[in-house]
Amino acid sequence: MLAPILLAPALLVPVLAAGPAPADTNETAGVPAPPTGVDESPLPVKAVRAFEFLTFDRPILLTHPGDGSDRVIVVTQKGPIYQFPNDPEAEEATPFADLSDRVVYNEKQNEEGLLGLAFHPDFKTNGRVFVYYTTTDAPHTSVISEFKAVGEGLDQRLDPDSEREIFRLKQPYWNHNAGTILFGPDGMFYVAFGDGGAGGDPLDHGQNVGTAFGAMLRLDVDGEPDEGKAYKVPADNPHVNSPGALPEIYAHGFRNPWRFSFDAKTGDLWLADVGQDKWEEINLVEPGKNYGWSVFEGFHPFPPDRKTAATEGRGMAFPVWEYDHETGKSITGGVVYRGSKVPQLEGKYLYGDYVSGLLWALELGPDGKAKSNRPLTGYKHPMMSFGEGPDGEVYFMTTFGQLWTFAAE
Repeated sequence: MLAPILLAPALLVPVLAAGPAPADTNETAGVPAPPTGVDESPLPVKAVRAFEFLTFDRPILLTHPGDGSDRVIVVTQKGPIYQFPNDPEAEEATPFADLSDRVVYNEKQNEEGLLGLAFHPDFKTNGRVFVYYTTTDAPHTSVISEFKAVGEGLDQRLDPDSEREIFRLKQPYWNHNAGTILFGPDGMFYVAFGDGGAGGDPLDHGQNVGTAFGAMLRLDVDGEPDEGKAYKVPADNPHVNSPGALPEIYAHGFRNPWRFSFDAKTGDLWLADVGQDKWEEINLVEPGKNYGWSVFEGFHPFPPDRKTAATEGRGMAFPVWEYDHETGKSITGGVVYRGSKVPQLEGKYLYGDYVSGLLWALELGPDGKAKSNRPLTGYKHPMMSFGEGPDGEVYFMTTFGQLWTFAAE
């Protein structure tokens, strides 16, 4: 993410995403060319305000506990977490937790803070909640902790004294913290970290499987913890038996994987990686794969004059989509739509760009390649994050504190 921007709500004229760019592709490396022949015609779906009576201070995540209570949870970057009924006319959000006493947030270093929250799949019976935040007890340090919730429904609260730390990572810089934590359809716990920050991966973390930086981790928070850890490393993780590799790693080669999500129907793992100089990208993540950073940015060698890309690129995984910085400069990853209110979006991955404020719906064909990447209409939005409500509808949050959803034109 970048520093906050103020975009006037000017009517959006659909702009086509810059997918193909074969002239800038290192084809000699055996790198696939960017998608071509993709439908980029505007889709008659618009963004509309949701829960119009509610606004929040830097809403970073919208989710739900999956316990049948039909309530919405909104996490804010400065520490407070709110809940309210899943009712378009809801007028009040009540506290679910307030972690502001242990969360660092600085307007000038705005990639830190309370960045992620995940409810355990059995939350209804065990009350377990996991959060990712930048802690006040050490400079530039990411912490993942477990809390217990007490009470029921809108009277439920996190017990602040129940915190149990799961994972801690000292960051070399303040940016590229990523922040998503999720339970996968396999019941495992997933978290992704950026490359450590600054610019251009100065510490060469992206291609180093001996560190958590630039990687997605997969943990078992239900099994008997391994010695010296607060979790168990799943035996089927791809690097468990790789000498010198961190066994927690599920996939690597990421720059700043700010948001990732699982398709509720297929279980596919979608990840949007924020770009450096020119390219923003979307990946389908598979175990053990290397997604290229910082040898590649999207389909392109990084830096562009990199002489070793031809050999280093062999065996790497490449995006399903990219766009250049003429279109946008900071991708905000979303989710595959599996709701019921907008059939035109079924099966499409909804995402946007934080800087340009544009929104798209990306669809893959049976061959796994991009079939369409269709701009959505409406207004420009500096979207911070996407999320799903208890009914499967998709929402996104803006720097203005508003919640938005989608409707057919």
